[in-house]
Amino acid sequence: MTENTALNNEMTINSLGIAKSPADTRVVVAMSGGVDSSVVAAMLKDEGYDVVGITLQLYDHGIAVQKKGACCAGQDIHDARRVSEAIGIPHYVLDYETRFQDSVMENFADSYIRGETPIPCVRCNQEVKFKDLLETARDLDADVMATGHYVQQKIFDHHTEMYRAVDDNRDQSYFLFATTQEQLDYLRFPLGGMEKDDVRKLAEKYGLQVADKPDSQDICFVPNGNYASVIERLRPGASEPGEIVHMDGEVLGHHKGIIHFTIGQRKGLGIGGRDPLYVIRLLPELKQVIVGPKEALGVSDITITEVNWLGSKHIPEAGLEIEVKVRSTRPPVAATLFPMLDKGMAHIRLAVPEMGISPGQAAVFYMADQILGGGWICKSV
Repeated sequence: MTENTALNNEMTINSLGIAKSPADTRVVVAMSGGVDSSVVAAMLKDEGYDVVGITLQLYDHGIAVQKKGACCAGQDIHDARRVSEAIGIPHYVLDYETRFQDSVMENFADSYIRGETPIPCVRCNQEVKFKDLLETARDLDADVMATGHYVQQKIFDHHTEMYRAVDDNRDQSYFLFATTQEQLDYLRFPLGGMEKDDVRKLAEKYGLQVADKPDSQDICFVPNGNYASVIERLRPGASEPGEIVHMDGEVLGHHKGIIHFTIGQRKGLGIGGRDPLYVIRLLPELKQVIVGPKEALGVSDITITEVNWLGSKHIPEAGLEIEVKVRSTRPPVAATLFPMLDKGMAHIRLAVPEMGISPGQAAVFYMADQILGGGWICKSV
């Protein structure tokens, strides 16, 4: 082998964008015990990478294990361990219960008490998985950390951009808006260019026991989807009764606590005999649930905080034409993004009013398929 050939081989970029051979590239895979992260680990092992699997113990198994589809249940840790043994990689379980409760569960409870509708999965990525776990990966001398999230990446001169997944039904970019540029440069998402059906076929090809495992649907620490019971356990006495008030001022009834309501809710209000009414606002300081007709839900202007900006240029004072997604279940819509004087804040003006926008949810910015970042909704008009 000539000296030039050897040099060229050393500089060859592998499939993860690292100038090393796969065998010399260590990858920590965040393994939830589900099919997606299991396939990521199996794929990378099959390509010859030095793969290490890590699963986080986030919540007390005595409760979580009773809930099917919970990402941190005891069964999932067992599944991640079995997959790791089957494909021949080391696997570690890290106890992150305290960090998870402090950073995610406590915030979840306080947010509902403030009349917001939180997204704990984003906080978990932001405060635990892509912060503490990422540091653990660095401590293990990993070159990158890979996950089973469905988003795409493009790397330009060591700068990474995030794009929506090929599979629109699986795209998880909304939940990853808080990923910082430094984190994005270190992370890898091998499934972003794949369809979910193809991922399951790969799981079958690799003989993974989780090939037919259902996807998790609910928040891992909320048994049976009963948010209020979790909040009452974390914050005893939080469910204080109050009035249900029409936006014209008429008292229509009473409720058992605003933690049982979200903006845009129609069912379960307990005030029958009128035209359809929706929750328009929650006023925790007055213990009031404000209701009104559907058209009153329309919102045109949004203030956001904790803005994470992934764009290559600053937001111009005159505004930037973008698309914004204001709920995980809604498509992006046309909007103008304006910076604000307060650090970490921005203003969004929607081209057409959107319904059911709630403080505590996220507003995520898109330019075509590229994710430019996002922030937490704190006020809407």
